[in-house]
Amino acid sequence: MDLRKFMMDLRKDGLLRYVDNELSINYEIPYVLTKLDKGPALEFMRVREFDNVHVVGNLVNTRDKVYRAVGAKGDVDFYRRLLWAEDVAASYKPRETNNAVYEPQSNVDLTRLPIPRYFELEPGPCLTSAVVIGMDVKDGILNASIHRLTPIGPDRFVIRLVPRHLYRIYMRNKEIGKDTPVGIAWGLHPAVLVAAASSPSFGVFELNVANALLNGALEVKVLDNGIPVPAYAEVVMEGYILANEEASEGPCMDVLGTYDEVRTQPVVKITRVYVRRDSPLIAHALVAGYSEHRVLMGIEKEAKIWKFVSNVVPEVKAVRLTDGGCGWLHAVVSIKKQSDGDPKNAIMAAFAAHPSLKYVVVVDDDIDIDNPSDVEWAVATRFRADEDLVLIKYARGSTLDPVAIDPVQGITTKMGIDATRPINTDERRFRKGVIPASINLDKLKIE
Repeated sequence: MDLRKFMMDLRKDGLLRYVDNELSINYEIPYVLTKLDKGPALEFMRVREFDNVHVVGNLVNTRDKVYRAVGAKGDVDFYRRLLWAEDVAASYKPRETNNAVYEPQSNVDLTRLPIPRYFELEPGPCLTSAVVIGMDVKDGILNASIHRLTPIGPDRFVIRLVPRHLYRIYMRNKEIGKDTPVGIAWGLHPAVLVAAASSPSFGVFELNVANALLNGALEVKVLDNGIPVPAYAEVVMEGYILANEEASEGPCMDVLGTYDEVRTQPVVKITRVYVRRDSPLIAHALVAGYSEHRVLMGIEKEAKIWKFVSNVVPEVKAVRLTDGGCGWLHAVVSIKKQSDGDPKNAIMAAFAAHPSLKYVVVVDDDIDIDNPSDVEWAVATRFRADEDLVLIKYARGSTLDPVAIDPVQGITTKMGIDATRPINTDERRFRKGVIPASINLDKLKIE
């Protein structure tokens, strides 16, 4: 269960294409990925700056590719499978092995790794698709999550630590004067990325979640610092988040497609680098703010919204964190309502499930939530602002929101729209017209 096997499966089904042009890892390869943002996965066969290196991107830039990675048949099946994996994670500890596919390098030099450079104002190359596994040294609590890592020397990264679980572990270790042991794994099966991008309860280890998604097939190697890392990664780095060293981080691109502000952030010291034995090395390039980033970051939140809304509405068809909302701030929820009060309950449940959300539209199940025009049509024909608008002032949202009232805390105003048709009214007033026909348009000749 590694990245290469997933790539082979995509290629077999026509979902991965080769690019044979020689391109630079700095800007050029990321540029091509953005131009085919929702298209096939791309494997770049010739990288100008590195021999025996291929770069792959757009691996999970669509929900369908994510569903393939975890064996899900569709939206609701995926929601249930991911939530189940989080619930049973304690029973799915990965098996330890010494037969990892990578070997230690003679020295630590991050400049020898094919880390892409993405955007013009960023300070340099940026590692955006690696999973950081950290440990609470007192209680042994493990966490796996995806973080932005910017090299600032041959053996150092500055890491963006949002105040979530790894940050909590780092602070607990720092309070007792200890560095935080970490393993950084790059080039992984997408099921591991999905798990690492998720937010189970503190103390639930995301590699266990990944192992459940992979039906027990995930194996790990334990590094010298005690950190278990996937045994089938392309690159593994062993090191520590230093308790008493920080550096400026940014400006870097975030999921909103805007540059994040410059902050003082912790430093990671790398003590050993492991690289996969069999060449070429596969480097995974993930472009911040584009579909692969948004899908990975938001898809578990869709599952959480589905779960919360399902607690208050009998039938929830699907949830989308929208492209226009950067896969993070805006959602559309499709329900089959039984009461005119259901949509407002769904709105409040969605905000509770995903606190960063600041705008949600609830639609009937006849609306295609993947079609923005269809959603807007529902708003135009089924929404009345004096009855169907929900405003929640001074609520906690996202610190990424550039118009937040308080950007440090993410305080903002949230809006919900009930764009469902009223019950006990003439349904024909709200139904799209259909012209009955049996014509096969593929065979229609127009000259």
